[in-house]
Amino acid sequence: MSEDRDAKWFAEKLSDRSIRGIALETSALIRAGALPVGTKLPPIRDLAFVLGVSPATLSEAWSELRRQKIISGRGRNGTWVSGDRFVAKPARLASVGDYGSDALNLTAAVPDVQLLPKLEAAMAYGASAENLNSYERNRILPELEGEVRKSWPYEPEAFLATNGGYNAVYTLINALVMPGAAVAIEDPTGMRLLDILEDRGARIVPVKCDDEGPLPASLEEALKYRPVAFIFQPRIHSVTGQSVSPARMARIADILRDKDTLIVEDDGIADISTAPRHSMGHLFPDRVIHILSFSKTHGPDLRLAVLSSSRAIIDQIQSYRSFSSGWTSRILQAAAAWLLRDPATAACLDHARMTYRERRAGLIGALRERGVNARHGEGLCAWVPVSSEPFAMVTLAARGIAVHPGAKFSILSSSHLRVATAKLSERRDYVADAIALAAVHT
Repeated sequence: MSEDRDAKWFAEKLSDRSIRGIALETSALIRAGALPVGTKLPPIRDLAFVLGVSPATLSEAWSELRRQKIISGRGRNGTWVSGDRFVAKPARLASVGDYGSDALNLTAAVPDVQLLPKLEAAMAYGASAENLNSYERNRILPELEGEVRKSWPYEPEAFLATNGGYNAVYTLINALVMPGAAVAIEDPTGMRLLDILEDRGARIVPVKCDDEGPLPASLEEALKYRPVAFIFQPRIHSVTGQSVSPARMARIADILRDKDTLIVEDDGIADISTAPRHSMGHLFPDRVIHILSFSKTHGPDLRLAVLSSSRAIIDQIQSYRSFSSGWTSRILQAAAAWLLRDPATAACLDHARMTYRERRAGLIGALRERGVNARHGEGLCAWVPVSSEPFAMVTLAARGIAVHPGAKFSILSSSHLRVATAKLSERRDYVADAIALAAVHT
């Protein structure tokens, strides 16, 4: 049996009248059951009038929900909620194509497995972890906490081990951010971070960046929306390869000083970077959440990250985890602690750091020689400016090269390519030649 919802009902529920806001808030209503499957939506013109937006704005929002298969139908027959066919999925990540075995796939900014430390001895040690196989929900193994404290950028009240960096972000967002709440985030940023926020139904407020980090004026503008949290990558940006300068970090702290916004510091690249770790945790220990992932440095199959914050915030995050995994494998935590003490692992990481830096710098240098003004930095990928993303993508595809368009990493308009460099040890000149051709569209 179908239900109807009139335009007045919608007007009371939708607070964000932008295209993205209408789409996100309507999808949140559907997920919450306020708009059950079979509900007939008001005519576009009627609803647009009550909301005070143009019919074109509402039509674009509905088109986005149709693409996600959340609603169906149009025209005189009306539009209906078809949520029985809706499956939540990370839209940006899920849209990564299958480029075939012949393509040079430079889409995945992941570590080179040949540069990761060996895990055999660490895993054998982990199998004798303290309190192994207990159902007690420990937040972090004391042994691992002791090791991470040695290099943590501030002295936090509490730590929590999670099943990787994105799991840390996903868990804290679901624990601390209500659907429809505003969240400020760097632009560009990790596409999976955007997927997580969109899945939660958060209102994403982009903060523009330059070579030194988030722009103060853009952050001040974003704070007018009273975001619950501000997410950024202070040590090294996973997309652009830039680090937040000490001066910019201090300016950001000044802007956030009298606010109640949660500050999420995401260190996903970790010790691949030569940049020192820094944090605002010593200034705002009651609302900073600092995340360190071990996936890029010690191996993604460790499924491990550590976050720190106040005890109150850790309690909230752990409470949400109780609905699912409850705790992170003690075997993996003990193995990570062993690796952090192991001199051979430290030497392996030093070699990997140098190699990644050389590979990225090699491509950037080759592009600059060809007139493409990409920025030097660090990390596992390069952020390359182009005049037209569609033209650049087609040009590279015709030459058997797959990269990501910058639009996947941005809420704002983008004219970039994200090119993975971590495994680009050969064919660098071929790639640089192709990107130089793709970068200019006349």
